[in-house]
Amino acid sequence: HATGKPVIMVMINGQPLTINWENRYLPAILEAWFPGPQSGKIVAETLFGDNNPGGKLSITFPKSIGQLEYNFPFKPASHAGQPGSGPNGYGKTRVLGALYPFGYGLSYTTFAYSNLQLSATSFNAGASFQVTVDVTNTGDVVGDEVIQLYVKDFVSSVTTYEYDLRGFERVKLKPNEKKTITFNLNSDDLALLDKNMNWTVEPGKFKVMIGSSSEDIKLEAEFTVVN
Repeated sequence: HATGKPVIMVMINGQPLTINWENRYLPAILEAWFPGPQSGKIVAETLFGDNNPGGKLSITFPKSIGQLEYNFPFKPASHAGQPGSGPNGYGKTRVLGALYPFGYGLSYTTFAYSNLQLSATSFNAGASFQVTVDVTNTGDVVGDEVIQLYVKDFVSSVTTYEYDLRGFERVKLKPNEKKTITFNLNSDDLALLDKNMNWTVEPGKFKVMIGSSSEDIKLEAEFTVVN
């Protein structure tokens, strides 16, 4: 780095690391985890653009070890929504966020999300329904995108995660190609463990969130569960 020559870091690891300096100063970082005997070939193809990566993180990379355990999904705490700057700032873990969030991943192309549709906006507690969304490759090369569906329960009888991953689909798209992705959700995707330790679907308002990571939400739609 000191010579001014571009440096690319290839990570061989099995857990999240704090790599703030590398994130700031290196032009590229490739997460390889623990690759197999063909790792050299695949890493080289990816770095030289012969292979377009489409993977997404199944863990969260924190900005500092002081945030550990910082994972997804997470539950709201007393510092939720509180200021993280100034001499009296607090709640910095949540406010500052992750270095790389759950579901994050880059590609040599870009994607656009549009036309989020729910089969209905009101459902009985035991009903199933469909969610559809259009995804378009807006770049110049073939690429894979992992479309992620999260569900948020606005009000519940017990503390729940702020939102949960409830589906994902990986799709390969040519330049300018568009595909419609369909998710099928049922009562199990909306259930929570109540105070009596029973799985139950409570009536109320929910939100479907479609994104390319847990923090990069592209589209949202609300629906209601009734008894």
